[in-house]
Order: sequence, then C-alpha cells, then structure tokens
Amino acid sequence: MGFIFVAFGCSEHSHSVEVPAPYAGLTNPLAGDSNAPGDGGFVFDENCTRCHGVAADGDSGFGEALSPPASDLTDSHLLDSGDDYLYYRISEGGAFSPFDSDMPAFKDELSEMERWQLVSYLRSLQMR
Repeated sequence: MGFIFVAFGCSEHSHSVEVPAPYAGLTNPLAGDSNAPGDGGFVFDENCTRCHGVAADGDSGFGEALSPPASDLTDSHLLDSGDDYLYYRISEGGAFSPFDSDMPAFKDELSEMERWQLVSYLRSLQMR
C-alpha cells in the first residue's frame, strides 16, 4: 500500500494517508463513461450539497459550521488523489483519525455504482 499526500480544506490540515485494503489500488470502472459525471452530479446534489455546497467548494452555511468545516472538493490537491482514495473517503467517511470530521460513511447508503459515479463527478470538477 502506498501513501497519498492530500490537503483537506486549509493547507495546515494536510495529512499523509494510506489507502487501506480493500480500497488500495482500485480504479474507477466508469472512467471514460460520458454519462457517469452527470449521474454523479445527481448523486452529489442529493447527498453532498448540504455540506459541500452546490459548487462542491465547501461554501455552505451548514458545512462551514462543522468542525472541521466541510472540504472544498474542487481543491486540486484532493482531485490529484487516486480513484482509490476518493472512493475510500466516500465509502468510509471521516469520523476517524486522521480526519476526525462529520462526513458520514456512504458505503451502506449508496451503491458501488453511485459511489463510482461520485468519483467521476469529482473528476469532472478538474475540467471546469
């Protein structure tokens, strides 16, 4: 397993994070599917905008009031992370060290397909 350097929100809150098995090395099976980002956008709107904001930049009153505040998902450091990291964080959330955030785990709420659609949506933010 490798380590990934990821910045969360503010640069002073960055961590080296090892992607655990069974997530390590996963790649998005929907990469190249032109419908996946749009489908992921719908999943995002339904599950993520309350905290991360409509533009996924962490700009929501609710998300800003969390401790730590909801991450800016348009941050290039986050988007430079591997598919395995993004899928892992969507699946497992952040209620554990080193994240210690209020992000819920979505592995029991969203299907594998929906979580990969979210990864595709987040990747599409790089192109904006």
